[in-house]
Amino acid sequence: MLPTVAIQGFEGSFHQIAARRFFSPEVEVVPCATFGEVVNSVVRGTAGAAVMAIENSIAGSILPNYTLLRKSGLRVMGETYLHIRQHLMALPGQRPEDITEVHSHPMALLQCADYLNRYKHWRLVETEDTALSAQRIREGSRAGIAAVAGTLASELFELPILQADIHSEKKNYTRFLVVARPENTREVTLPNKASLYFHTAHEQGSLARILVRIAELGINLSKLQSCPKPGSTWHYYFHADLEFEEPEQLQAALQAITPLTEGLEVLGVYHKGDTH
Repeated sequence: MLPTVAIQGFEGSFHQIAARRFFSPEVEVVPCATFGEVVNSVVRGTAGAAVMAIENSIAGSILPNYTLLRKSGLRVMGETYLHIRQHLMALPGQRPEDITEVHSHPMALLQCADYLNRYKHWRLVETEDTALSAQRIREGSRAGIAAVAGTLASELFELPILQADIHSEKKNYTRFLVVARPENTREVTLPNKASLYFHTAHEQGSLARILVRIAELGINLSKLQSCPKPGSTWHYYFHADLEFEEPEQLQAALQAITPLTEGLEVLGVYHKGDTH
């Protein structure tokens, strides 16, 4: 049975596409306005799991989400990578020459700036969500207005794509974490990736010693993100993603680095996501 999955954004958003990719096209989603609401809906049990963007290949890490994850007590049960493809869409029968306004999230408009700037007469209107922009055009039968959004929004709201793949950077990927309460996570057979938090003494070489131990065990440190430690100025937690070939490598790494930390928490052990 599929869990109900919380997502940031609205029906047709890239978060919903990511949820469908990880679970199933039939998965039921709970749209949330903010990432805080996404996490809280899982903590409260309103949703059985959540899909949460954590980093983008162009924009980098979404730092607040690392803090949300650490404080929530939720666990990472998997990940998925999504190729972000932005399309221009409008009501049936509309042509590019009919368009006077283009609505979308500010980040989407920025990602498509090279294309949009070709049409000097188009007015660009920032909104809170790509898919919501498409939904409003359909529900309001708003002729002369186009949206920048993903394929799912085009399908759900029956807006033909006037121009596909208008984003400037063609290799734009977002990594999403799939999180759930500890009792609802699925056991993974032969995992090859883990996410963990740790913090060290605020002294010279403390972090380097941990990184050396991880490297000596043949583990790829695919992500190391520092996060401010509350109540301790200029002290940091570290979020680390470790990729390995055998689960025994992870166990050896945890045994080796735990004595070198002042605190270590494993957030999840799971299968590495496919970027293709």
